[in-house]
Amino acid sequence: MYAGLLGLHSLLRWLLIIFLVVNIIRVNVEADEDFDGVDKKWSLRLLITSHINLLIGIYQYFSDRLPKVMIEHFTVGDIMKRADLRFWLVEHPTMMILSITLITVAHIKSKKPGNALKKHRLMSWLYILALIIMIAGIPWPFRAEDIARPLFRGLYQ
Repeated sequence: MYAGLLGLHSLLRWLLIIFLVVNIIRVNVEADEDFDGVDKKWSLRLLITSHINLLIGIYQYFSDRLPKVMIEHFTVGDIMKRADLRFWLVEHPTMMILSITLITVAHIKSKKPGNALKKHRLMSWLYILALIIMIAGIPWPFRAEDIARPLFRGLYQ
């Protein structure tokens, strides 16, 4: 089950990036127009996908023995000195939670009435910031050896 969730978590990463890019384009192209039903659906797709991926990630984090063993055997200072431990125990979860929080705030702002231009501009900045943080927190194959993961984790290991 863990391997299947790991593959789903990796696949949803790509959907999140695609949905973020689509939403960024939509809020910038339609900046002076009202937020219509199509925009709401795209925003909701992004929100749902990000929250599902967050729940899968939280489940993986707390069901895997590795974080528990690392925390039991290393002090906070040791964890912060080692890039691999720091990434998996601190940086990755923090960046993903922060980016999903920004996506959630943008979705909430989309539902509030107000000036369309200001709303779209704020959503654009929130989505762009979420995308930057998310890309920085993904364990890309070109990262350090103990951090790097394949592009599609469930297909091959």
